Amino acid sequence: MCIEMEKQSRAAWRLLPGIGSQRLRLLIAHFGSAQAAWQAPLEDYLTWGKAPWALKALAGRKEIDQVGVKESLDLQGISTVIPEEDNYPRLLAELADAPPLLYYKGQLRPAREALAVVGSRRATAYGRAAADYLAREIAAKGIVIVSGLARGIDTAAHSGALAVKGETWAFLGNGLDRIYPPENLRLAHSIMENGALLSEFIPGSAPEAHHFPARNRLISGCARGVVVVEAASQSGALITVDFALEQGREVFAVPGPIFSEMSKGTHHLLRFGARMAEGIEDIWAEIPLWSNFSLLQTGNQAGNKKRGKNKQDSCAAADIDSGNSQEILDFLSDIPLHIDQIVLQSARQAGSVALTLLELQLSGKIEQLPGQYYILARRCWT
Repeated sequence: MCIEMEKQSRAAWRLLPGIGSQRLRLLIAHFGSAQAAWQAPLEDYLTWGKAPWALKALAGRKEIDQVGVKESLDLQGISTVIPEEDNYPRLLAELADAPPLLYYKGQLRPAREALAVVGSRRATAYGRAAADYLAREIAAKGIVIVSGLARGIDTAAHSGALAVKGETWAFLGNGLDRIYPPENLRLAHSIMENGALLSEFIPGSAPEAHHFPARNRLISGCARGVVVVEAASQSGALITVDFALEQGREVFAVPGPIFSEMSKGTHHLLRFGARMAEGIEDIWAEIPLWSNFSLLQTGNQAGNKKRGKNKQDSCAAADIDSGNSQEILDFLSDIPLHIDQIVLQSARQAGSVALTLLELQLSGKIEQLPGQYYILARRCWT
C-alpha cells in the first residue's frame, strides 16, 4: 500500500456526506483499503450489505479530486496521519475504534509516551496551579502532556508543559481551520512549535457539543493514564474517565479543598478506586513502564540531598527579609491567593503590594499564577 495515496483517499472519503471515522473503518475493512474502496465499481457496493449509506456517499465521489483535497489541506498547514504510520499516537492505534485518519498541525513525533491531564473549564486557582505543577514535572521527564485546549485545567496543563519546553498535544472538537476557544489562539501556536494540535474532524467542522465526547476518547486513548485535576459532579472530564476505563488506562485524581464544588468529581473518583495524584511519584508508581525514564533514583540521591539543603537555605532566607516582604510572605502558602486578597489583608496600598510581590518573584521566593494569583515558591512548601 502506498501510504500517501491511501492518506489522500481517506481524506477524500471523509469529505463525502455521511462518512465519518466509523463508516470509513467499515469501508477499509471490507475493501482492504480506502483507495481500493474509492476505485471499486458500483456493482461491488450493490452486493455489499452496507450499501445504502455507501451508495449515497458514492454519488459525490466523482466530484472530488483527491490531489486537490491534499493541496487544500497543505494550503491550510494541515497534515494527516494514519494508524499505519510511525508518528500516529501508538496507544491510540491499538484501539479497535482508532480514527483511520487524523488531521494535525505542528510536530507529531513517533513513538511518544503520553499522559492526559484534564479537568473543569471553570477551574479554581488551586486547580490551575496543580495542573501546571504536574504538567511541568511530567513533561520534564520526556512524557507528552495531552489535553483538549479548553479553558481552565486544559489550558494550565498545556502551559505547564510548554514552560519546561516539554511536548504537548491538544485534541480539538472541531476542524483545525479554527481555534476554539478563540482566546487560546496564542497558546495553540505555542503548542504547534513543540507539539501538535489534532482532530478527527474535517476542516470546517464547528465545535458542536456532540463532538467533545468523541474528542475525549482520543485524549484518553493516546495516553498511558488520565489525571483529573478538578471536576464538578457532572463535569465533562468524567466522560474522559469513562473512556479511559474502557480502554484500560490508569485513572488518577488530584484531591482538592472539601469546600470546593470543583472537588466533588475528583473526590468521587478517589472514593471509587482512582489513584491519588499528589505528585509525580504517585503516577510513576502505577505505570512501571515509565521506570526507564529519568525519574530513576539511582545516581540522583546525592543530588536530591544537595537540593534539599539548598532548598532549606534559600527558603530560610525569607526569615531575614525586610518587614514589608516578610509580611507578604506570611500571607502566602501553597494555596493560591489573589493580589486583591493580599492587599486587603495587608492594609497597604495596591502599588506597594505589587512592587513587593515583584521583588519576591525576582528573588525566587514566590511564584505568580495566571489571573494574578500568588503562592510560595514550590521549593518552600515543606
